[in-house]
Amino acid sequence: IPNIPADAKWAQYGMTVAGGDGNDNATNQLSYPAGLFVDDDQTVLIADSWNNRIMQWKPGDKNGQVVAGGKGPGERLDQLKNPTDVLIDKETDSLIICDSSNLRVVRWSRHSGTIQGEILIDNILCAKLAMDDQRYLYVTAYFIPEVKQYRLGDKNGTVVA
Repeated sequence: IPNIPADAKWAQYGMTVAGGDGNDNATNQLSYPAGLFVDDDQTVLIADSWNNRIMQWKPGDKNGQVVAGGKGPGERLDQLKNPTDVLIDKETDSLIICDSSNLRVVRWSRHSGTIQGEILIDNILCAKLAMDDQRYLYVTAYFIPEVKQYRLGDKNGTVVA
């Protein structure tokens, strides 16, 4: 986590680093980007919810790359349905994804050749994700006023907030 001084001043105008070419499903477009994650090399991962995919933009790219889903909405393990958040598990070099409308949290390897994910947690209307340094996964669910903590591999979380 960066140490940002309390008196830091932000630029008044940002620049577009992903999408920006209209609301549709081409690789230079997004449709309801619901969550994002920026990795150590400034690669941006976006839960492109209405396109049922996770997009990746490397710095300077004009077009993103589909890295999970993108095969239409569905329940198969090679599909997503309205993903709402994404993060990177650095230890396994994989994506952890809130696959919201499929009521699950899934993991997709970032290694080339990966064609589907695996279910980590099911029966959860996942909204947002976070992971701490000990690799505990924190998950919020729509309409449930709590945060659950999961040890990777466990199906039952512990309410922590």
